[in-house]
This record gives sequence, structure tokens and C-alpha cells, in this order.
Amino acid sequence: AGRDPAEVTTIVVTKFHPMQLVRQLHALGVRDFGENRHQEARDKALATGDLELRWHFVGQLQSKKARQARAYASVIHSIDRPSVVDALASDDAVVDCFVQLNLTDDPLRGGVEDSELERMTERVLKTAGLNLLGVMAVAPLDGAPRSAFERVRVASERVAALAPKATFISAGMSADFRDAILEGATHLRSGTHTTGNRPVA
Repeated sequence: AGRDPAEVTTIVVTKFHPMQLVRQLHALGVRDFGENRHQEARDKALATGDLELRWHFVGQLQSKKARQARAYASVIHSIDRPSVVDALASDDAVVDCFVQLNLTDDPLRGGVEDSELERMTERVLKTAGLNLLGVMAVAPLDGAPRSAFERVRVASERVAALAPKATFISAGMSADFRDAILEGATHLRSGTHTTGNRPVA
């Protein structure tokens, strides 16, 4: 894509994998890890507190779990509701975050609707304790990933118009990371491509 690899952060998602794998990957130089389930994320973060890791919460976050999540997460990728923003507010510490955009017509999927992107961005910007990095999205299972990530890139430009420093894009997973990179992704969420198939939960 003609981009500097240093521009891209690979987050290794270790869902259902044992704690030992996190330590093995750390020994190989991995520092950014992701989880999409609060309890597993919390347990792994606590168990690896002796390591210098950055934990990314990449799944849908319930507002009642949000304050707990900010205790261990360096970055929260899935801000999509006012109640979550309010629950994450803090006068004591700052957590990095992304606003998640829903690329489907399914309201049950995580993310804000396209028409609500600016409103959610402004709410995050006005909330103490949140540092907006940019926009996050998951490509739909049906359809071409490249065109979906093109929409994310355009959304990123809209967010940056409100917050000039919020230029990062969290997009792309094991099956579609190439298309995401071509459309400007700065944070990839890699699971099976890095760890192999997940064990049974």
C-alpha cells in the first residue's frame, strides 16, 4: 500500500486462548492485546500485570461494565452509546477510545449509525477522561471489505473535522486486513491470523 509499517499497530486478540499464549507472544515482542469479553479481558489483564502490555477492549461494552473496563484497558474501541460515554467519564484518569461505526442495517450490531457519528464524536470530546483516537468499524460479513473500509475512511475524515488529532482508524481483522490497510487503517485486530484457530470456549 506504500505505507510505513510503523504506522500500523497490530492488536493480537487472544479470545479463549490460555494465559500462557499471552506470555509467549510477549516474549516474541507483542505488546498490544485485545479481548471482546469483559470478564476474560479483566482476568487476563490482572494475571499479566507483571508485563508491560496494552490491553484493548474491542467488543460491545455494557454501560454497567464500562467503569470496570477502564481500570484495565488502555484503549476502548467500541464506544457506541451515550450511556457508555457517561459511564466512562472520569476526572482522575484518561483512557484512549474509538467511536464505533455500524456498517450494517442491523441495529443490534455494535456501532453508531452513520447519521449519529458527529453527535457521538462531540459527546466524547466533551466528556472528561476520554481521549478520542478516531473511528472503529467491523466489515459486514456480506459484501466487499474494501468498499466497507472506504466508508470508514470517509467517516474518519468527518471525525477529524471535529477533532483534528483523532485521525486513527481501527479496522481490519484476520480475513480482511489487507483491504483495511489500503484504506488507511492504523490499528488491526488480528486473531486467528496470528494465534491460529481458537480453542473451544
